[in-house]
Amino acid sequence: MADDGGPARAATLTDVARMAGVSTATASKAINGRAQVRAETRARVLEAAERLSFAPNALARSLLEGRTGTVGLLTSDLEGRFSIPVLMGAEDAFGAGQVSVFLCDARGDAIREQHHLRALLSRRVDGLIVVGSRTDPRPPLGGSLPVPVVYAYAPSLHPDDMSVTTDSVDAGRLAIEHLLSCGRRRIAHVTGDIEHRAAQDRAAGARETLASHGLELVGGRAFFGSWSEGWGRAAARTLLERFDDVDGFFCGSDQIARGVLDGLREAGRDVPGDISVIGFDNWEVLAANARPQLTSVDMNLEQVGRVAAQRLFAAIDGERASGVEELPCRIVTRESTLPVA
Repeated sequence: MADDGGPARAATLTDVARMAGVSTATASKAINGRAQVRAETRARVLEAAERLSFAPNALARSLLEGRTGTVGLLTSDLEGRFSIPVLMGAEDAFGAGQVSVFLCDARGDAIREQHHLRALLSRRVDGLIVVGSRTDPRPPLGGSLPVPVVYAYAPSLHPDDMSVTTDSVDAGRLAIEHLLSCGRRRIAHVTGDIEHRAAQDRAAGARETLASHGLELVGGRAFFGSWSEGWGRAAARTLLERFDDVDGFFCGSDQIARGVLDGLREAGRDVPGDISVIGFDNWEVLAANARPQLTSVDMNLEQVGRVAAQRLFAAIDGERASGVEELPCRIVTRESTLPVA
């Protein structure tokens, strides 16, 4: 005779899936709120979980069945302003207590990156997110890796890889449309290193948008230089000397924009009364403390990290995707682009 006095067996994810009439992978996605699950399916799974008193700790054990419950985050610039928000977004998506994260900084060194890769694979991580320090496409990790990989911010050069990055061309469009909405028509574009893909893409978006309105950049081109306040200050002075009627500046970074603001103030120009200025990156310590406070394009890098983590979850569940997924940026409006009266 069976002993009915002992504790009941805790329900498993398999039990929930069986009761709901779905696969274990679908049950996992429904309970964790992931996309690509129909509302009625999610409701059926959640009802089964409630009826079975399916506890979170049982969920964690089931999710980790056959896996290590660990993910590697491999970055090239741990101190960078761009990689840190991506990493924060990814960790948010992984969820506290559900997945352990091994963080490795390759410092832009390919040899160090391969060393960290071997170390992470030796720990049997379930997947990898590779975070770049700029948007230029990068070589893939190489070889036939035993786990799925998602590239964030810097896309992989290989078309079969999954990459999540920002839409830099559309970001240029957003900046110009914002300046146009402020009544500006003589817009200059001062940006950084021409070798950077992001600088080229933003300039392309700016040119195309102005052309669609029958306009062109002041000087007929973008002015490339360094990602520095000094370059912004010098460029502002030079452009004012050559094109006295300039009434808007789209800057490739907040550092450049701070320099442009200094140059305009030294020349006796009023911002935003005479000229509007928009920066890029939405670096809070610069934008909020500029004089006046700086409107800037925000790349939504935490969202890049969250989406990269979601794509990695899907790949771990057997739903691998490929290609480059570009996410939109947004404008954070401050005092430097108040509309013309």
